[in-house]
Amino acid sequence: MAGNSQRRNRRTSNKKGAQVGSGGKRRRGLEGKGPTPPASARKGHVKNRVANAKAKQAAARRPAPRRGGAKGTAELVVGRNPVFEALRDGVPATTLYVQQFIDTDERVRAALQLATERGDINLMEAPRPELDRMTNGLNHQGLVLQVPPYDYAHPEDLAAAAFDDGVDPLIVALDGVTDPRNLGAVVRSVCAFGGHGVVVPERRAAGMTAGAWKTSAGTAARTPVARATNLTRTLESYQKAGLTVVGLAADGELELQDVAALDGPVVIVVGSEGKGLSRLVGETCDVRVRIPMPGGAESLNAGVAAGVVLWEAARRRA
Repeated sequence: MAGNSQRRNRRTSNKKGAQVGSGGKRRRGLEGKGPTPPASARKGHVKNRVANAKAKQAAARRPAPRRGGAKGTAELVVGRNPVFEALRDGVPATTLYVQQFIDTDERVRAALQLATERGDINLMEAPRPELDRMTNGLNHQGLVLQVPPYDYAHPEDLAAAAFDDGVDPLIVALDGVTDPRNLGAVVRSVCAFGGHGVVVPERRAAGMTAGAWKTSAGTAARTPVARATNLTRTLESYQKAGLTVVGLAADGELELQDVAALDGPVVIVVGSEGKGLSRLVGETCDVRVRIPMPGGAESLNAGVAAGVVLWEAARRRA
């Protein structure tokens, strides 16, 4: 009988169910849940409802995140000399296409060496018909360089970056400037005189092409260019942010040396060499100034005019 009782007890102990002293729960159910959370974190508590309401109010006041600037379009640089010069001048590139069985000369060898030394350019060999198709029949001479789309900044980012650094923004906006070389020259001057960027309209204006990169002499890598959907509205937003909009015009009411605004946050607007500032942009400017030219020249191109005003602004800020 004793043996039977022991076997029965062993069978009973293996059964699932409540155990003596567990209060009807397993060991996991008896483990602690950690320290009691604060009232503001306990769902349903009045302090939790107050905290959630404050968080919603803060989110409503916080400005919505702004998307970055627009993207440019990809570009092809065609021909042995243009490709070599683009690589030499640091124009961004993703791929160098080389014609199969190309007759190499000094320019071809130099271009291949530059592309290899940069390390981030893919070298692709392609048959001549493929290069003809890519370039729409242009005289590529066996070399085609692919330039990636330019990543434009947002116009508001230029002023914000300056304010974040604790300095007054110095920005140049171009109105109707269609020559990429002029844009590159302005970018170079902005970099040289401590400016914070260049704004160009999205339409009917020069963009950051390979030609603009070359003229900037590498400074485009350090000076942001922003693209504005509507230049007039962009200038108005700068005014609301505390910047003075100074337009350059041959018939400006003030001469350059008389403009006190160059000491503070300012946007310098440069028009095209032929037409100058457009009507709406000219009316938006806080002041229009002229550059004294004792030699009698009627106007300066955009790159030179911007450089003169930037020099004067940098001199006053020094």
